[in-house]
Amino acid sequence: MASKRLSEECGKVGDKKKKKKSCVERAELCAVLEEEQVKKSVKEAWSQRSPFKQGNLELDCHPFPHCIIRNFLSSQTFVDNLQKELLGLNFHEKSNDLYKFKQSDDLKKRTEPHIAGLRAALFGPFCSWLGEVLGVELEPTVDISCAKYEHTDVLLCHDDELEGRRIAFILYLVPPWQSSDGGTLDLYTTDSKYSTVCNLQPQSIVKSLVPSLNTLVLFEVSPVSFHQVSEVLAQDKCRLSLSGWFHGQSLDRPPRHIEPPVPRNPHLPRDETLLFEWINPVYLDISYQEQVQEEFEDSSEIQLKDFLKEDKFREVSEALRLSQIQWTKRGPPNKRCYETASLDTLPQCVSACWELLHSEAFFLLLSNFTGLRLHYLCPNDDDDEEKDQVNQEKNENEGEQSREASGSATGTSSNMSTEKEPRTPVCCGEVRRWSHGSYTLLHDGEASQAEYALDLVLPFGCADWQSEFGGFTCYVANEEDEELLTVYPEDNSLALVYRDKETLKFVKHVNHNSSGTSTRRELYDFSFVYYE
Repeated sequence: MASKRLSEECGKVGDKKKKKKSCVERAELCAVLEEEQVKKSVKEAWSQRSPFKQGNLELDCHPFPHCIIRNFLSSQTFVDNLQKELLGLNFHEKSNDLYKFKQSDDLKKRTEPHIAGLRAALFGPFCSWLGEVLGVELEPTVDISCAKYEHTDVLLCHDDELEGRRIAFILYLVPPWQSSDGGTLDLYTTDSKYSTVCNLQPQSIVKSLVPSLNTLVLFEVSPVSFHQVSEVLAQDKCRLSLSGWFHGQSLDRPPRHIEPPVPRNPHLPRDETLLFEWINPVYLDISYQEQVQEEFEDSSEIQLKDFLKEDKFREVSEALRLSQIQWTKRGPPNKRCYETASLDTLPQCVSACWELLHSEAFFLLLSNFTGLRLHYLCPNDDDDEEKDQVNQEKNENEGEQSREASGSATGTSSNMSTEKEPRTPVCCGEVRRWSHGSYTLLHDGEASQAEYALDLVLPFGCADWQSEFGGFTCYVANEEDEELLTVYPEDNSLALVYRDKETLKFVKHVNHNSSGTSTRRELYDFSFVYYE
């Protein structure tokens, strides 16, 4: 029955092998790939890292080796039918710190005639051609999927490096497209040449490739192959593409750069007078602080609305927009992109708010809000020996130190050291400005250096900010897609979040929707991290 059904579907009569072949439409590739002299010239140019151009094929090695092949498929009819088959697939929304777009399932087993035909051509004759050009043996691994990028979709700066990936490729199947539509493939330069010992961090975009129908772009995956798909700005177009990787022996790379830790400082010697001057009186009431602590200990997070006195909040909000503040963009773009204020250029009221969050009195207030030991007046764990004993037995049974019932949370070794030699609570912080294009990304260095900490964010200037703009903070479990918590910016709402060593955070890309019709929307915040 299966054989009969296959015969009916294919409309062919013959043996089983022939019937399967008849279901695949052959993909004829660009004629320039058949020319031996072109193949020889491309191989020589690639090895010497020099440019080459012949007909529809163009090789450029700045900022890293990449090749553009226009009219990659020789039949326009094949291209049209391939588009139709791809648009008929099921697509799944993909969204995390790095990207937002729709992606199909893996295409390595799809049986649609044109999808199957292209797959056979890519991982058959074209893979052989590419292997000869590179002078390396490429594996027959099929790694290909389809992506749809629509309005505000984006893929931020990354290098594509993963074990076994040697060459990345993208085949564009787009309508007429201009650079103003966004969705360009942007290539980054790095802070030094690949052959030298350096940090190998991306710096700036030096080339942008506008998508074009039936154009294939491929590039060498390496420690410097940083690129992005810029945000799609067109509202009525779909950036459809096929992409994947040819696999082979990965290029050697030096150890990944680890950023130096951000300096941490103990509290500033400021007394409670500062609290009465700045903070909503309701939060200074001891009984209310106890309620806050109970809620915080239940969920490890809380948002305290109307935290500052109204006049103080309004004064800081207006001052943050003053031109006297010097803003510096923070990078590198494979980790973050936002602006931070130079502290010595802050207006007086903004500087005073900074001192508030850095003050001894505020450290003690945070201890009362959270139960964390951020001040020497905070109750010591030893004050309740029975509670300590219960927790110790529980931790021994589970093989790890868990968070104390009081809200304290450090690892086994740090708790032991705290009992013997108390540490001085410290913090680090910055004043940040967020606008279209701002974001932060998760990265390997952050995961390896993660530790127990209390995050504080106090936003300004977001009265008309909407969640669809981005700019919200997401907390996720390390090496998992699970989203644990999302904190949306809200004027004068102090967000406190306690995280452990397995919890990471990022700020979602601020997209084009945040740009007003007449004025540029900007979001400001004070961001502090406190350590026991």
